Amino acid sequence: MTPTRTLQLHSTVHEDSTVTLALVEADLPETGPDDVVVRMEAAPINPSDLGVMFARADMSTLVRDTSVAAHAVRATLTPEAMQAAAGRIGLTIPAGNEGGGVVVTAGTSDAAQALLGKVVGIRGGAMYAQYRCIAAQHCLVLPDGTAPVDAASCFVNPLTALGMVETMRLEGHTGLVHTAAASNLGQMLQKICTADGIPLVNIVRTPAQAALLRRIGATHVCDTSQPTFTEDLTNALAETGATLGFDATGGGELTSHILAAMEAAATRSAKEFNRYGSTVQKQVYVYGSLEAGPTVLHRTYGMAWGVGGWLLTHFLRRISPETAARLKNRVAAEITTTFASHYTKVVSLAGALEPEAIAQYSKRATGQKYLIDPTRA
Repeated sequence: MTPTRTLQLHSTVHEDSTVTLALVEADLPETGPDDVVVRMEAAPINPSDLGVMFARADMSTLVRDTSVAAHAVRATLTPEAMQAAAGRIGLTIPAGNEGGGVVVTAGTSDAAQALLGKVVGIRGGAMYAQYRCIAAQHCLVLPDGTAPVDAASCFVNPLTALGMVETMRLEGHTGLVHTAAASNLGQMLQKICTADGIPLVNIVRTPAQAALLRRIGATHVCDTSQPTFTEDLTNALAETGATLGFDATGGGELTSHILAAMEAAATRSAKEFNRYGSTVQKQVYVYGSLEAGPTVLHRTYGMAWGVGGWLLTHFLRRISPETAARLKNRVAAEITTTFASHYTKVVSLAGALEPEAIAQYSKRATGQKYLIDPTRA
């Protein structure tokens, strides 16, 4: 029997400078010829999901709010967060960027029918739900025997890591720098670079994170908590020749430090002084916002540099369908090895609204990744 209703997590920003996240019942769209209905069994809470869920609210103000629904919370937005959320005031947004599950209903087309009973990974929003109706073309079919939990995180982190490598190649760089490198995504990137012979410089915040990366084969790991961080980073960049960085922190001075170290590494072999700095093009893309506040740049790295934003959805629109298919096929083939994800805790849809759980997963801390299992009571 085709399900017609589903429980979903919905986020709404209100005019009174609050945001509510509530578990509500919603209608499922009618299944079209090319659509499938997926019974959601696993959906990760990624840092990118938190912005939709809580709109950068002050999490110290979080309270239960049963006036909205039996399971709901409310938090207050700062004036800055409210300004950023101006475009979504009054809009109800279903949360969840990606997930995994089993196709239980399929439209009449051959493409949709071929997915019936298959374990698939999907992306496109509204994944924190019991069921999701989606076009068959947006499903990634996993090898037989793959569990839905393994399919849950097959888009955001794997394709971001592969997208970084692909961007490096497209822009003519030969090595990478990555911050917050002990994350699930960072571990995937290290495995890719090891397999593909790509020099990678990892930046972490603690000795424990550095040790974790070295255990999976990392050669260059620089710890910002060490007094020798700047020297270590410069030496690693000089050895690898890495001139493209991806910064997950966003706020603060780390992007600037990376550019300065790239410049210092480039000028080590300079035969003469150039008042405009080296001619080596240095680029750092900010792709996350783990640190609040502005990105601070101290221009001590000449004139051959760039800083920009990088987003997976923009990257996927930039590349050809053939390239996108190649990357997705690699994810499917290596879903339990290179692209395996690890979770600290599994919660139900209602459990994801418990203040104690929110306090943990909203920290965005390494090793604190939560998974929602919508089949749990």
